[in-house]
Amino acid sequence: MKRSNTHIILYLFLSFFSCGNEPVTGYEPTPEPLKIPPLFESYILAPVLPIDNPQTIEGVALGKQLFFDPILSGDNTQACADCHAPQNAFTDINRFSTGITGTLGKRNAMPLFNLAWNYDEKFFWDGRSFSLEHQVFRPVADPTEMASIWKDLVVELQNHPEYPQKFKDAFGTSKIDSTLVTKAIAQFERTLISANSKFDKYLLGQVELTPNELNGFNVFMDGEKGDCFHCHGSDKNPLWTDNLFHNNGLDSSFSDLGLGVITGDPADNGKFKTPSLRNLAYTAPYMHDGRFATLEEVINHYSEGLKNSSTIDPLMKFVNQGGVQLSQQEKADLKAFLLTLSDPEFISNPNFKP
Repeated sequence: MKRSNTHIILYLFLSFFSCGNEPVTGYEPTPEPLKIPPLFESYILAPVLPIDNPQTIEGVALGKQLFFDPILSGDNTQACADCHAPQNAFTDINRFSTGITGTLGKRNAMPLFNLAWNYDEKFFWDGRSFSLEHQVFRPVADPTEMASIWKDLVVELQNHPEYPQKFKDAFGTSKIDSTLVTKAIAQFERTLISANSKFDKYLLGQVELTPNELNGFNVFMDGEKGDCFHCHGSDKNPLWTDNLFHNNGLDSSFSDLGLGVITGDPADNGKFKTPSLRNLAYTAPYMHDGRFATLEEVINHYSEGLKNSSTIDPLMKFVNQGGVQLSQQEKADLKAFLLTLSDPEFISNPNFKP
């Protein structure tokens, strides 16, 4: 499945585009290709990088500054990082994030990592955004989140003592607009690559797993035991997600229709995007609505807590018996394996902090 990265290198040297999509002549920021982990090169396709937003040193630096700057919120009190904290693998430890008006959201904040390998280019739990740039655009203007008015925010950035020059460095123009803001943040977010967990090191022959961790991996891969690999992949998929949408048996009826709201198709009701299993040690609570506070609760759900409904995924083949019915030892071993997918260097990487 490995694909050549030649096309990525080529377009990193193309001219940038201004907010009117006219090429900026006589200026080129410094290319900064993504650092592709060896396991990713071996097992999965090249990352998805838009031709009109190549990675550059200046663009990433600008995006990072914007990500941590509360200037993006309507009252200058909340930054992207407040709901996507680096120490929590860029998610929120609260079940629902609180917006600047004190309003709670309705879903748990998704963690941010390995976003450049989201091949279907559908973001959020319900897939409502069609690119990473578009995903960035939504929370800034959402009245329950950062509640900014883009035209007012652009004026504020334009009058800032630093940002006009930083945009000029990144994009060749000091005229700021929402398109360039989202492009810069998307560039930073694409650098959030997690690929140095204990299990990654095991696959590279650098460490050994314990007997419990190995048995937990076997439970994970066993179609009659954990049966987890259908949606989350295997050791040959370092993303640990299929990036698709499934009804995983959380409810028999739905207060949140998930993907069904976006497509309008009743067959998609109750379907949500499969999250990656990486960094589970840092990303509790779990599921789209954060209903499970611990990994034990998650494992118990798949073991004996499945609920049937008209759109239940066929992969939930043990739904009629409530789940896969794991023993206590199998549950403990499965948890031990899942924790080997966490990457302590990712949450402590100084490049990902303000």
